[in-house]
Amino acid sequence: MRHWHPDIGDVMRIPVPDSPVPGYPVPGRMREAKFRQAAFVYLHVAILYEAAVYVMWRQGLLPTRFGPSWLWLLVGAGVTAVVVYGLLRWHNAWFARAVWLLHSLRLPALINGAFFAGAEERVVPAFYLTAIVVVMINLWMLARAGWDL
Repeated sequence: MRHWHPDIGDVMRIPVPDSPVPGYPVPGRMREAKFRQAAFVYLHVAILYEAAVYVMWRQGLLPTRFGPSWLWLLVGAGVTAVVVYGLLRWHNAWFARAVWLLHSLRLPALINGAFFAGAEERVVPAFYLTAIVVVMINLWMLARAGWDL
């Protein structure tokens, strides 16, 4: 199967061959695949975060100084929807880079919880260590899309 060049369209009808290796994207579409992968990894990270917040809320482990937890669950779902939609539809490198930067701001709190938390902490360090791994994987996928790595 042959595809038509997306920039020229019907003007010159220049065919673009499929990928030379079955199962791999056409070279011009590899960046699109990176954005799609980053979007779905972000979606899964957000689902994990939402589930963790819900469980911590039900266990009474969340502080109330920032407002009700159910509100933050809704805000988190809204942010997730915008980020996933933006990565899937806009394919904008600066958007992916901005999400990467904002997402990286989670690391100091996670590192503190994993390595420097006192004995009075009610959440085990393994929780924070797991979150560090998940965040780093997400940052890696966002960097692939944002900087075309």
